[in-house]
Amino acid sequence: MAHSAFLSYLTGKSALWSRPIADSGLPHSPLRPLFHSAFLPASTHTLSAPRAQAFSKLRVVNTSASMDAPLTSANECAVTERVKRPMMLCEGLYSPPIWASHLQSIPSHFYSLGHFPTPIHRWNLPNLSPATEVWIKRDDLTGLQLSGNKVRKLEFLFSQAKAEGADCVITIGGIHSNHCRATAVAARYLNLDCYLILRTSRTQVNEDPGLTGNLLVERMVGAFIELVSKEDYQKIGSEALGMTLKERLVKIGRRPYVIPVGGSNSLGTWGYIEAVREVEQQIKENAIGTSRFDDIVMACGSGATTAGLALGSHLSTLQAKVHAYAVCDDPDYFYDYTQGLLDGLSAGIRSRDIVTVVDAKGLGYAMSTVEELKYLKEIAETTGVILDPVYSGKALFGMFNDMRNNPEEWTGRKVLFIHTGGLLCLYDKVQQLQPLMGKWQHFEIAQPILQDSSGLGKMF
Repeated sequence: MAHSAFLSYLTGKSALWSRPIADSGLPHSPLRPLFHSAFLPASTHTLSAPRAQAFSKLRVVNTSASMDAPLTSANECAVTERVKRPMMLCEGLYSPPIWASHLQSIPSHFYSLGHFPTPIHRWNLPNLSPATEVWIKRDDLTGLQLSGNKVRKLEFLFSQAKAEGADCVITIGGIHSNHCRATAVAARYLNLDCYLILRTSRTQVNEDPGLTGNLLVERMVGAFIELVSKEDYQKIGSEALGMTLKERLVKIGRRPYVIPVGGSNSLGTWGYIEAVREVEQQIKENAIGTSRFDDIVMACGSGATTAGLALGSHLSTLQAKVHAYAVCDDPDYFYDYTQGLLDGLSAGIRSRDIVTVVDAKGLGYAMSTVEELKYLKEIAETTGVILDPVYSGKALFGMFNDMRNNPEEWTGRKVLFIHTGGLLCLYDKVQQLQPLMGKWQHFEIAQPILQDSSGLGKMF
């Protein structure tokens, strides 16, 4: 395709298009202004020799090939006319939804790390009032190792890390952090080392952390783990801990990029602004069986998922009321933190005007009551949907109690619940869950059957 035609395609379609992880020798930073120029009017384009050369190394393919297909070479990282996302593990130019185009700090690029769009389906919860409909968006299905809501944030954060020339990333979280596991996997996908600062009890900072749940995945992909006590974490703070490790790595010649707790900063917020556009499109295409949602419900643990969904719903055609069930800290903390994220985007709106934050932490972060775990078991057994006990499980338990205590507020409502993943956190609750299982017994074999040898055979 000639350069002029290619530019016309880009400017006419507002296309998203991709660049291989390896650029066939092209440096990373010069491509960014080149990609930005694709959104200027065609008359403003004057291609320098290096930029023309860069265009000549890219191709447009008209194909319906699956985004999930494994890459066999860097040349396969091409944008198609049928899909707006680049192929898996490729970087693409980002164009925000029209209703969010006035915001500041719009990211220029993102990496395709997840499987999107995630499905939405009706969720027939037990003991649900017939006057209320609940639907579920399955962001637990964004991938296998990379499952959950963190993937949406990491697509933007890793693009920024690569743009800054990082050769490794640092992030921080609890000992069973879903975010840390997702970050470790994404880093390995993109050929970056990953350093995790994990918060644990004072008595275990000098012990091997083991291989339970997320830890197993993190260690399988080669993450470097540094343990810090909860007391030191509270005393020093996550930002200072991250910077301390960054300074240490810089001294030995590394180029680290620090990702905040939960990937929750203004850049990470774009992950769920984009998710709102995804829901809009699913409704528009009549792909889910409903034409509206009155409420959106999700767990709130670090803030960016809440900020993105609340702002996106407010600005877009969704106009749904957003309920954030806080699994740690308190509502005032999250109103303030979310406000900071909104201010970072120059959104010009108060967090308290676009989201209702509800205290759902119960005994405390990552601590479960028997009642909560019984409810998760009931949901799994009646609907087949397994929730984690730290985030979505507590959010659903909180929502159910609200519906039971204040039925008039939910009557006639269509509710979209965001499943943010976290299945591996269940492994930390095995001892508490064991008494709730049941349904097993020894297979008793009658004596006549044992005496009959005609059925003997191989094991398999």
